[in-house]
Amino acid sequence: MSRCHQSTSTAAFVSIQSAMAHLERVVLKVLDEYPDGLTVDETCARAEYPRYSLQPRFTALKDRRVIRDTGLRRPNVSGRNAIVWRACHHDRREAQA
Repeated sequence: MSRCHQSTSTAAFVSIQSAMAHLERVVLKVLDEYPDGLTVDETCARAEYPRYSLQPRFTALKDRRVIRDTGLRRPNVSGRNAIVWRACHHDRREAQA
């Protein structure tokens, strides 16, 4: 049975959390600039990050209900239809207007 090395495991977790938080802010910043929403590929292109860096952040933000599926679909770089995501704060702003 293997055991985690507490200090190194904790340090690794903290460094990943910091990077995840940064990448989530990147996604939200870009989606904030596009109230009609963007696909993952469109967001990555505008943020100038590779897909593998930002795509997992969409799931995390969706699970926390910070972004939502608009119900729209657009072709991604592979030609397949992709979800158009929108920051939920745009919904709140529109409701208050």
